[in-house]
Amino acid sequence: QVQLVESGGGSVQAGGSLRLSCAASGDTRCMYVMGWYRQAPGKERELVAAIIRGGSKDYADSVKGRFTISRDDAENTMYLLMNNLKPEDTAVYYCKIPRGSSYYCPNDYWGQGTQVTVSS
Repeated sequence: QVQLVESGGGSVQAGGSLRLSCAASGDTRCMYVMGWYRQAPGKERELVAAIIRGGSKDYADSVKGRFTISRDDAENTMYLLMNNLKPEDTAVYYCKIPRGSSYYCPNDYWGQGTQVTVSS
């Protein structure tokens, strides 16, 4: 079992920055792949960025060059630094550990989400 808790959301003006955190607890053997997703009103949830233990990262095209994903495995925490925010980044942001992240992950694990609102 894994528990995920996001924090760091808020309201900013366009061009501003926020840093989201995702604190994980439970079976650390499951925390091989971690990712950030977001869901805007009326839209499907989408992958924003993902990171593998050891450092490999991937980003959605819409956030490349603006967002940076990182993790501190000693603290079991994942981060998303969001720079040059745009109104279209407004969404609820979730962290996730996917089923199959490792042999020890039989389920998807999601946090409760944190709201990010960007005004123009």
